[in-house]
Amino acid sequence: MRKSQESDSKNELLWWPLVKVITDKNLEGIQTLTAPAPFADETSCQCQAPHEKLTIAQARLGTPVDRPVRVYADGIFDLFHSGHARALMQAKTLFPNSYLLVGVCSDDLTHKFKGFTVMNETERYEALRHCRYVDEVIRDAPWTLTPEFLEKHKIDFVAHDDIPYSSAGSDDVYKHIKEAGMFVPTQRTEGISTSDIITRIVRDYDVYARRNLQRGYTAKELNVSFINEKKYRFQNQVDKMKEKVKNVEEKSKEFVYKVEEKSHDLIQKWEEKSREFIGNFLELFGPDGAWKQMFQERSGRMLQAFSPRQSPNSSPTRGRSPSRSPSPPWVFNKASPPSSPKAASASLSSMSEGDEDEKRTSCELNRWMGRSVRNIWGISDSREHALGEDAENRLEHSK
Repeated sequence: MRKSQESDSKNELLWWPLVKVITDKNLEGIQTLTAPAPFADETSCQCQAPHEKLTIAQARLGTPVDRPVRVYADGIFDLFHSGHARALMQAKTLFPNSYLLVGVCSDDLTHKFKGFTVMNETERYEALRHCRYVDEVIRDAPWTLTPEFLEKHKIDFVAHDDIPYSSAGSDDVYKHIKEAGMFVPTQRTEGISTSDIITRIVRDYDVYARRNLQRGYTAKELNVSFINEKKYRFQNQVDKMKEKVKNVEEKSKEFVYKVEEKSHDLIQKWEEKSREFIGNFLELFGPDGAWKQMFQERSGRMLQAFSPRQSPNSSPTRGRSPSRSPSPPWVFNKASPPSSPKAASASLSSMSEGDEDEKRTSCELNRWMGRSVRNIWGISDSREHALGEDAENRLEHSK
């Protein structure tokens, strides 16, 4: 329990200066975010308390509200970028209660000691004024800081990266500031700088020249020769054609993809229908298909219809040899002629009885064939009955 209280008290000591600054400078922060930072020559020093020299340790512990730590940062700030903003953010947050002054060198001084700039001094001043971390902007700042300049603006500390900055005949223009204990280092942001941005523009000069020509700038404004202007415009036309071809290729690829999808669907449906058709065909005409069974049934019925059945055992027919056709009863055998008139009379009587048996058998056969034809072709029972009656009438008439 005691250890947790000690850790809480330590965290409170660490966070209290920051909370105090946020609370005390709330109104000032709102004013900074809603309006640009003022210029130093248009306002007086806002430090109302006696300006006593501070050490870094004292400044980090915190100062009264009316005695902020005045931190100074200077530079060219050409093509103001995130690296500049991060350096100013570090300078602003070095101490709990700080007031950041930013010095910007003029065009004459910059061209003399460093080189030509892309933005002029007015543009660079305005870029700094609209940075949220800046409290005040000093125009036409000196290249080398003098004691008079530090005293005039009541500067407590100078913030800059720790790399020696050799210029104006000196190995390090911040050497005397470091020796006086007024220098506080900040960290550079790797991968971004004004020189890097200019290098990109020079490297891709043709691209940016063509871009600006396409946006309406004249060759004179871009300092481009007549031949280069025509070349750039021709390249712009070629790029447009390439873009159109690329769009057409993408659309054609999309169209081909859709056609392929539809063709796959059609092929899949065709395969399903073909399988269904083949299955139905085999079911109907295959080895065990319905058509074969129906054909066998029809064939069986036809064979039954045209194959006469044997006469019933009860019919009074005479016994005949199956291999010989019966001879008419009136044909007398020459080897055995009738021995007497009585025998001839008996022969004639047996002939008449055989004719009646044949007619009766024919009647039954007609009736059976009628029944078979009805079974095959669907002839009604009334028709069968009519055929049977016709056969009986014929038999009676013959009698």
